[in-house]
Amino acid sequence: MNKTIRTNGAIRARELRVIGSDGEQLGVMSLREALAAAEEAGLDLVEISPNANPPVAKIVNWGKYQYQKMKDQQRNRKLAKASDLKQMRFGLKISQGDLEVKLRKVRKFLEEGHKVRIQVMYKGREMAHKEIGYELIEKITTLLEEVAIVEQKPQMAGRNLSVVIRSK
Repeated sequence: MNKTIRTNGAIRARELRVIGSDGEQLGVMSLREALAAAEEAGLDLVEISPNANPPVAKIVNWGKYQYQKMKDQQRNRKLAKASDLKQMRFGLKISQGDLEVKLRKVRKFLEEGHKVRIQVMYKGREMAHKEIGYELIEKITTLLEEVAIVEQKPQMAGRNLSVVIRSK
């Protein structure tokens, strides 16, 4: 991480747009003036946008800046990972109690920010009555409509009927 961000003497630009430690604009100044201002504040001069014209540098505490960057990266990784696709499988002959238990679990997944694939499995001769599975999917989506939106319409894949939902 340090390799890409230049600090103090490693900065090569002659002129820099400098931002003070409080976030105020100090304007465009030479590298020597910027380093003097950073030294006077007892902090480091860090190049935060080297590709800008002129490059942008900020007067900050380098250790604190690195720590904040690391924390931001961790938070971004955590948020990116949060949206997994969970799966809940239902049989056609599911009882009301079992249905409620599974729907509680689906609601928990949705609260955590996951998408959920609801899958209805057909066994044996149940394939002759596909409409029962569509009715079950319809019942499930109406029970979840206050917390979820259907993202992908019901579709058959072999002996399974599935639908993808996400939280509102």
